[in-house]
Amino acid sequence: MKKYELLSFPQLGDDRGHLVVVEGMKNIPFEIKRMFYIYGTKDNVVRGQHANRKSEFVLINLAGTCKIKVDDGKNDEIIILDKPHEGIYLDKMVWKDMYDFSKDSILLVLSNHSYDSEEYVRDYEEFKKEMK
Repeated sequence: MKKYELLSFPQLGDDRGHLVVVEGMKNIPFEIKRMFYIYGTKDNVVRGQHANRKSEFVLINLAGTCKIKVDDGKNDEIIILDKPHEGIYLDKMVWKDMYDFSKDSILLVLSNHSYDSEEYVRDYEEFKKEMK
């Protein structure tokens, strides 16, 4: 079973515009404990570059585009996030690189866990060892 999955959220709205609702334990597969967003990322910057032992994530690019390279120890894939009603779920221990942000990109990140620096795996070789 892959440890990441593309998600599509229902678009609601009318002639006034669109509305997308995301709710923990409904279309987000966990209770949301933390939220942050990344914007204003300079050219050639790679964000992420880590895995998490406890945290699960959903990434949604609210504006613009970005690429997410995901690696679960068995599969790796590059996902382009370019629609505000689509996202990607990342289970625990998925290595993630976020890059190629457009100038208008706003990447929303939802997590099931509060920040804890001890749960981060920031060395790719360590990640590979832990995944065996």
